[in-house]
Amino acid sequence: MTAPTPPGLSAAAEKALREAMERLFTGRPIRTDGKLTKQNLWREAGVSRATMNRATAVLVDWDNHVSQSAASKHDQAQAAEIARLRRQLRDSRHERQRLQDEVDAAATVIAALLAENAALRERVAFPPARQPQPTSPAATCRTS
Repeated sequence: MTAPTPPGLSAAAEKALREAMERLFTGRPIRTDGKLTKQNLWREAGVSRATMNRATAVLVDWDNHVSQSAASKHDQAQAAEIARLRRQLRDSRHERQRLQDEVDAAATVIAALLAENAALRERVAFPPARQPQPTSPAATCRTS
């Protein structure tokens, strides 16, 4: 004896969902691209999404099978890899910004040193005219 069909769900709809689930799991879809998604399940079965949502026993079987499938494990591994790569990208961007800040600071220092160096070279090349040193008042007021 089979389990009773939940209220609001016909036996034909449940059968269509189970057949669609089998086709998707075996890689022989008729109406979809074959990805193991609930959207593909209800489309493959030819029922509405609401009808699929009322088929709780079918959805429990679906979730159990999908969570244990190689495709699901592959998807989980890919999601973990994507998360790792996103963290790595974020860290690389922060490091690049830190290095750019260092380069900007170094460029500022180099520009200041270049200006100072140019001023010193000009001073060496064109020294200011020597002005006589003022003599002390005692030296000018000698009485003999």
